[in-house]
Amino acid sequence: MTTMTRQLKLVGNDDGTARDAAAIKVAFATTDRRHVNQHFGAAEGFAIYRVSASGYELLEVTEFGRLDMDGNEDKLGAKIQALAGCIAVYCQAIGASAIGKLRAQGIQPIKVAPESLVSSQLHALKRELRDGPSAWLKRAIEQQSPRSESRFDAMAAEVWEE
Repeated sequence: MTTMTRQLKLVGNDDGTARDAAAIKVAFATTDRRHVNQHFGAAEGFAIYRVSASGYELLEVTEFGRLDMDGNEDKLGAKIQALAGCIAVYCQAIGASAIGKLRAQGIQPIKVAPESLVSSQLHALKRELRDGPSAWLKRAIEQQSPRSESRFDAMAAEVWEE
């Protein structure tokens, strides 16, 4: 089974490092870009945003052909690949297999109430980044940050005199 994927990246949007080092990328399973209204496995599309303590912006929209929730695991690969760089994906529901695959990629699945507004979730994330992130968000931010050199790496790089 071949999955059709359409992707729209907004011109002028970069990876976020130039604007705000503390910015994160999150995705929403949505058909209308306003509501979180899709099960992850059957999601027809994702809206991906950059969020920081000072605001948020739409980065890209990815759309997939309509898929049935038939237990076919092949459809998950394209969806997970579309979420590269995201720390979380918001959806109405998600299966155990998809949860495991997302977490293995460092993406936290977040289940929200049916028809939750994307804008409400974005405002809550912005507020959380400003006021201090929760435990899961703090871990996600730390995981996406470039790792600093360990003491051992720093010592190994030193010039040793004989």
